[in-house]
Amino acid sequence: MEINSKIAIIGLGYVGLPLARLFATKHAVVGFDINETRVAELKLGVDTTLEIDSVTLQKVLQEKQGSGNGLYCTTVLADIADCNYYIVTVPTPVDKNNRPDLTPLYKSSETVGKVLKKGDVVVYESTVYPGVTEEECVPVLERVSGLRFNIDFFVGYSPERINPGDKQHTVDKILKVTSGSTPEIGQKINELYQTVITAGTYLAPSIKVAEAAKVIENSQRDINIAFVNELSKIFNLMNIDTQAVLETAGTKWNFLPFKPGLVGGHCIGVDPYYLAQKAQELGYHPEIILAGRRLNDSMGEYVASQIVKLMIKKGISVNNASLLMLGITFKENCPDVRNTKIVDVIAALTDYGITVTIYDPLANPAAVFKEYKLKTTNVVPNQKFDTLVLGVAHNEFLNLDLTQLQNPISLVYDVKGVLGDKVDGRL
Repeated sequence: MEINSKIAIIGLGYVGLPLARLFATKHAVVGFDINETRVAELKLGVDTTLEIDSVTLQKVLQEKQGSGNGLYCTTVLADIADCNYYIVTVPTPVDKNNRPDLTPLYKSSETVGKVLKKGDVVVYESTVYPGVTEEECVPVLERVSGLRFNIDFFVGYSPERINPGDKQHTVDKILKVTSGSTPEIGQKINELYQTVITAGTYLAPSIKVAEAAKVIENSQRDINIAFVNELSKIFNLMNIDTQAVLETAGTKWNFLPFKPGLVGGHCIGVDPYYLAQKAQELGYHPEIILAGRRLNDSMGEYVASQIVKLMIKKGISVNNASLLMLGITFKENCPDVRNTKIVDVIAALTDYGITVTIYDPLANPAAVFKEYKLKTTNVVPNQKFDTLVLGVAHNEFLNLDLTQLQNPISLVYDVKGVLGDKVDGRL
């Protein structure tokens, strides 16, 4: 690969920032994002996603573009014009009908197309269905740039494997799949990632294979979680502790250790829809994938119904009862609230006439209100409640004295199965 690689990272969120920070240790990197507030914060060394601590970020930050290694963050398109690698790390959500929304990919492809030059390489990291890179993104690059694919410019696909909130499995410690639009470009892209990924790389035989591999990683997890969610419903009807069953079955060497839970976030709860959409376009109805999705999407209402049943058994009047929801983010120790399924539980509980207070020390109240029109607090409420629900297993909650928040007759429900025996019920 070229010694003078200059890399532009398009999108500085949960995927883009850790990647930009890592590449900046060995290369000149320009981080580009249209969110002016986000870029201003990063320039000060502040990452509100909590993925990169301030000290680590400050080590690679540059106040102005230099020729040496480091990260310069910008919202100005001209600042990425002299890069020769463009890595796109924008989100790929679904709309309200669970159809893939490729708008962020189209817009970022237009952005790159405006500065694309002969010999440049564009690598996509966003999760997509097989074919999106070459059939959806490349035509946009060609149209805006006026250049010809695989003659003037080239593309690759290297699916992100970021696990938000996980400080052990960071981007450099997870094996990276790579691919390119020609065998030679595949090698170049692979070598570029090899300069920073200590866990190693795997060069897939084609872009479509790499796209398919990524989308089934999360679909596989979704189906496995759907299976244990269904088991939890069955065992609950039998008055059997699901957690005890899973621990017992887990003594077999090849038993897969999945737990029941709410499947949200922007990966496992979204990616299967991308594969399902493409399958349906080709005339195939994917039964297992969509059945898993339906079951997992039903769990919020199921959790709420279980809580209400236990309240009635304890003699707690459901209508106008006070309930504290501990956590609203999509997973523990992470501030990300995108596609969190806790909101499904809250909506169902509110329908029963319960007054829900939401406490989450990590979630940004403004972000929650903008996304869901729900009010949250970052501080422990100074009142007692009829019901406490642990929705997210943040470390802060594990050390919280729940008795200080409970009325004399009250209920504790544990969605995550981490509070041990001091609960009235768990999923």
